[in-house]
Amino acid sequence: MNIEFTPMQPTDWQTVATIYKQGIDTGQATFQQEIPEWESWDKGHLQICRILAKSGNEIAGWAALSPISSRAVYRGVTEVSIYISPDFRGKKIGKKLLAKLIEDSEANGIWTLQASIFPENKASLKIHQDLGFRQVGYREKIGAMNGIWRDTILLERRSQLTGK
Repeated sequence: MNIEFTPMQPTDWQTVATIYKQGIDTGQATFQQEIPEWESWDKGHLQICRILAKSGNEIAGWAALSPISSRAVYRGVTEVSIYISPDFRGKKIGKKLLAKLIEDSEANGIWTLQASIFPENKASLKIHQDLGFRQVGYREKIGAMNGIWRDTILLERRSQLTGK
């Protein structure tokens, strides 16, 4: 399957939000329960490294980065968001998209990527670990979702190219 990567535009939000909602509906992707409005999502994510994975004219998935802190010392540390449309899951698109996100983040001076993943989300854990993320923590009962306390695994990837 041929995948093309393009920058996300505000006009892509409807499709991006649909894929995000599909991830939310799995109960294994995020604590988020509702799709935010574009303006809110836009403010919470870096302007750089907003990537779409496309198969033909169809958006197969997306990735973006969020700052982990407003403090200048952490300007090169971000949290990864990556979502794949159910129609494209299991086709290695997530791994390709994450590899592209890593490449673009390093080109933009990001030295650490982190991800907080539910232990049950084995596919996401695997692609992150395959691409050099390592487990740095286990957060027990870090948040409640639908009345159930959930754990997360904290992963990070330190760049070998930037921030040395």
